[in-house]
Amino acid sequence: MKVLITGTNGLLGQHLAPLLLKKGYEVVATGKGEPRFALEAGAPIRYHSIDITDPMNVYHLMELEKPEVVVHAAAMTQVDDCEKDPEHCEQTNVQATTQLLVDAETFSRHFIYLSTDFVFDGERGNYGEEDELSPVNFYGFTKLQAEGVVQTSEIPWAIVRTSLVYGNVSHARRSNIIGWIRESLEKRQPIKVVSDQRRTPTFVEDLAQGIILIIEKKATGIYHIAGKDELSPYEMAIQTAELLQLDHSNIEKVDASSFSQPGKRPPRTSLLIGKARKELGYEPLSFREGLRKVLGKT
Repeated sequence: MKVLITGTNGLLGQHLAPLLLKKGYEVVATGKGEPRFALEAGAPIRYHSIDITDPMNVYHLMELEKPEVVVHAAAMTQVDDCEKDPEHCEQTNVQATTQLLVDAETFSRHFIYLSTDFVFDGERGNYGEEDELSPVNFYGFTKLQAEGVVQTSEIPWAIVRTSLVYGNVSHARRSNIIGWIRESLEKRQPIKVVSDQRRTPTFVEDLAQGIILIIEKKATGIYHIAGKDELSPYEMAIQTAELLQLDHSNIEKVDASSFSQPGKRPPRTSLLIGKARKELGYEPLSFREGLRKVLGKT
């Protein structure tokens, strides 16, 4: 079976592509510029550099490859950038998704869309798949819009909502939260980390495995594929320092009001994963277990 992944240069794509190959899938990887992930010589994968906001670029690729499954992970995800450039954000997150879905309806049989916990307002946390959506920033609003587009699909579809993904990066322009914390602490740089925002941090390998379960089971509908522990970024930073045996004193506990940011962050967006556990057999690592793997402490 052939699977096309958009945004393969991102953290998820760097882990999902090799895992799919190990499972025997044929993989078509797409991203901007040169590939930023390593694959063994002779691996059954093709990489295409494309601009997903160019409709003809996307159409020609889909016509050429005709993948059975599309995993659409490419997006503009930086909350503040989306707030400052809403036109580009809408073009990338909504219009490009719409065009890719139209092409998938012609050439593919299953469309899997990567969404976010930021479609919720974060007022209470512990959100299930059917809870009311009410984003507090433009990024979340565009992901909500794109979810709505996907749900009109004429082919089977699945929406995967996840939260604060972390893991090892082979090549990337920016790190994820654990990489940033580790690098700062090892350099003895003081960092301010928020304690009044709570997420269900997701180990990237768990997220990739969850998507593979959806592919294997031909599952449809909305699934929360996230971690099983609710933590604040400050708690994540403290656990990272403890495992690395680094000085805690460089970690300053602050609240969101300490930062002046264009995009508002929802306070508590923990996701319930009971549906994915029951229907897919999804079972993530604890945050501590995932962190140990990332830090090489297993």
